[in-house]
Amino acid sequence: MKLLRLVAACAATMLAIAPASAQVATSSGPDSVSVTIYREPGRSADADIDLEWLTGYALVTERRTVAIPAGRAVIRFEGVAGGILPESAIVTGLPAGVREKNLDADLLAPYSLYARHVGRPVTIRRTIRGKSVEERAIIRSGPDGAAVLQTKEGFVAVNCGPSRDELIYDSIPEGLTARPTLSIETDSPRAGKVTLTLSYLAWNFDWQANYVATMRPDGKSADLLAWVTLANGDVTGFADAGTMVVAGRLNREDTERADPPEGKPLDVNCFAQPLPPAEPLPLPQAAPPPVPAPMAGIVAEDAESIVVTGARMATQEELGDLKLYRIPDTTTVASMSQKQVMMFDKKAVPVDVLYRAQVSDGEVGHVQLALRAQNRKEKGLGIPLPSGRVAVFEPLGERRLLVGEASLDDKAVNEEVQLDIAEATQVTADVDYGEDGNDWEEQILTVTNANPYPIRFEGEFEQTDEYRRTRVSARLGRHNGHDVWAVTVPANGTATLRYRKVDID
Repeated sequence: MKLLRLVAACAATMLAIAPASAQVATSSGPDSVSVTIYREPGRSADADIDLEWLTGYALVTERRTVAIPAGRAVIRFEGVAGGILPESAIVTGLPAGVREKNLDADLLAPYSLYARHVGRPVTIRRTIRGKSVEERAIIRSGPDGAAVLQTKEGFVAVNCGPSRDELIYDSIPEGLTARPTLSIETDSPRAGKVTLTLSYLAWNFDWQANYVATMRPDGKSADLLAWVTLANGDVTGFADAGTMVVAGRLNREDTERADPPEGKPLDVNCFAQPLPPAEPLPLPQAAPPPVPAPMAGIVAEDAESIVVTGARMATQEELGDLKLYRIPDTTTVASMSQKQVMMFDKKAVPVDVLYRAQVSDGEVGHVQLALRAQNRKEKGLGIPLPSGRVAVFEPLGERRLLVGEASLDDKAVNEEVQLDIAEATQVTADVDYGEDGNDWEEQILTVTNANPYPIRFEGEFEQTDEYRRTRVSARLGRHNGHDVWAVTVPANGTATLRYRKVDID
């Protein structure tokens, strides 16, 4: 009897000191959200965004209203980005601090739902020739391989006969979530409804600038239209989000790409795969069958979803040495999609149209058709230009024709902008040889213009310590640290530069 009272007393003491289980408060979604997207720093200006492999990231800031209980509680933030970096999450507005943070990465999916029901009862629905029959069963096998169930009649394998089988689950097991969820543990001194701010970094985002330059009929100016292309490869979309993008290279110490949580499909097999023979017998090589003709009615896979909006233009702000572009209206950054928003639209920007080539020791590179502009306010620009792709069009009657494409690196205000948009077909350049001596030879650079109008040509000479040029027949200028021969070549005519190449001892 004394022993019984002692056990009861110990049990009561343990219950008194045992902590109460944490209560759960759930936020199903944000009241408002803003997304700031940072470009992938290693992607070159001429590389396209790959929606299936985005290595830029975003800063997501959400405002949520949550009813929290007094005492120890777990607050679940549902619908965060799947690529969230949990260690970066900051929650403000709590009566007490955060004790613990967890990312609930086990998403509700056929695979996880089946795996959580191993050894538990379910209903199997079997349909044969339009007639359905349901019976209770217990899952006896794991999710990898054949799906074996036990019924009162014995053991059956799902979808391994003439019937079409479906599993009906009684409930969703605890711990599975339909959306990526961040959980935090807190200990509030009082209960109440609070407005919290949740900020975190997430992978699987990117952005780039895309430019469209349309030449004007005068051939001396162009209209420049710039777009911001937003890319979200995450499973979570953000509706009516305040959106910003940051241009420039931001240093990151940890460049590893996080694996976002994903729901796996359930792929069941009816039979075990046989082992391959140890020494397969050689078979005669038959001629491969002819390639069948494509079947009519086959439709290609849908292209990436790209949404274009251009009601209002983005505004540029300073962010330290970086440039921030703010989209003036809220926009939806949908999951697994791209969107374009207008950045600016500049009219009649003065441009120089020229042909240029690199000149080295007796060789000339391909002649390029180029556009050159000055990024200054008095020259129609005067704004930071993020790196991106440029498409150049020229009007022809009522239509616009593409004449070339180029890539643009980040350009600051007052920098020169030069675009090599196409390889020339009507302008050529060659180097011939004239007289020579012990340590010199005469070189003759000839430019031929097959266009019915005059053109401007620039030959840019390489810088070297192995030789120098003397007795140059025309005065050379300087551009970006190089000697340059700038000349106007007449219509259907030629221009020639003679010089001596003298070796340096």
